[in-house]
Amino acid sequence: MITSQLQTSVSILIFCVLKVSSLDTFIAAVYEHAVILPNTTLIPVSHEKALALMNQNLDILEGAITLAAKQGAHIIVTPEDAIYGWNFSRESIYPYLEDIPGPQVNWIPCNNPNRFGYTPVQERLSCLAKNNSIYVVANIGDKKPCNASDPQCPPDGRYQYNTNVVFDSEGRLVARYHKQNLFLNEDQFNVPKETEVVTFNTTFGKFGVFTCFDILFHDPAVTLVKDFHVDTILFPTAWMNVLPHLSAIEFHSAWAMGMGVNFLASNIHYPSKKMTGSGIYAPDSPRVFHYDMKTKKGKLLFSQLDSHPRQPVMVNWTSYANGVKALSRENEEFKGVIFHDEFTFLELRGVTGNYTVCQKDLCCHLSYKMSEKRPDEVYVLGAFDGLHIVEGSYYLQVCTLLKCKTTNLNTCGHSVESASTRFDMFSLSGTFGTQYVFPEVLLSEVQLAPGEFQVSSDGRLFSLKPPSGPVLTVTLFGRLYEKDQESKASLDFRAQGLIVILIAVMPIVYSLS
Repeated sequence: MITSQLQTSVSILIFCVLKVSSLDTFIAAVYEHAVILPNTTLIPVSHEKALALMNQNLDILEGAITLAAKQGAHIIVTPEDAIYGWNFSRESIYPYLEDIPGPQVNWIPCNNPNRFGYTPVQERLSCLAKNNSIYVVANIGDKKPCNASDPQCPPDGRYQYNTNVVFDSEGRLVARYHKQNLFLNEDQFNVPKETEVVTFNTTFGKFGVFTCFDILFHDPAVTLVKDFHVDTILFPTAWMNVLPHLSAIEFHSAWAMGMGVNFLASNIHYPSKKMTGSGIYAPDSPRVFHYDMKTKKGKLLFSQLDSHPRQPVMVNWTSYANGVKALSRENEEFKGVIFHDEFTFLELRGVTGNYTVCQKDLCCHLSYKMSEKRPDEVYVLGAFDGLHIVEGSYYLQVCTLLKCKTTNLNTCGHSVESASTRFDMFSLSGTFGTQYVFPEVLLSEVQLAPGEFQVSSDGRLFSLKPPSGPVLTVTLFGRLYEKDQESKASLDFRAQGLIVILIAVMPIVYSLS
């Protein structure tokens, strides 16, 4: 009896301790870093010269980390490529790499720096976390030796990975993630053999980690949320803004809302490459964001977030749109290109109206009212249902209201940053074939509209009040992940067929010539 009472008391005590140590909210920080780049060279520099460059960037990051900790931040995210930059070949990046072990080794580099060889960057990051009692998220390069017994081993005998690391407030390595979806110019790195789904638990929630281009694909991004139920995503990125739909603050805030998670996005600051745009986003609304193409300075952002954000209402993305009876305006439709994808457009010709435009299986419906119909600005409703195949291969369904660059309809879909037309209201919906739809609202001068719009359970993106600024775009950006490979295989098959036809026709062409 006494033993039973003791066990019960101990259980209650443990529960109380866990309850007390668990935080309902936390302070997040992200830093947009103006990176110092090395001189471009195909010849590898010495390890000493590589470390000197990395320490220059780490000196700046140290200032941001220290300030974040003084402001009470529990965690800070720094950008992809922030420590050594880019423009590397496979050989020239090698001096910047370190061997990064998995977190299961239970290692605090600040206390034991030489346990896994020469690891000065990991040591410094660990000490920054430990000395400031803050979680530090950073992006560095990992190297792993391999040999001929591994049929996938590269000719130089090593794997090289674009890698995120997380050190906890004691300086312990608690997460390591190798980037899965490499961008076009990342030939210096290898893709991991298997997609890594990396999470870690804290007293202020469960976290997942991925990098930059990963956000456009199912794995690991969607898997982290849907199968591993993380509360917050940590997102180092080196993001080049592509208007109208893939501006950093626009798409990252939309992803947070669409997936129902906190999202900490830390971008490089390098305006000459259109790299800017960082933010701290909650599922209901952006908390703080930064977009600056005019200066060359970095920026530290803070915000309080719920440790376990409430899950959003489930959205049926076809419910409302399927019930709309639309007038046919096919004779008024025209084609236009957005980021190499051919959209079907309709011009908005009145100060108020209801429009529908369709492409393949997607029909987009818009109701709107402008404050005035300006003669010097043109807006269109557009639809795209197809495979995007430029810097990657991914299937999209997109409904968009957007401002054209000029009054010439041929400029509809071109990048534009400013507008003058104000809307009193808008409501956008579509017959999407996916549950993964990301709602975007972007105002003039590339600004977000926190708290000014909402998504209803029947699939409408609508304004809660007149937007605070002129509208650049209102968009529902849908991803059909399951059609990525299916459509790519179809394209490859058609391409192979075209090659066969060309080979068959070539002798005829030669004989005619």
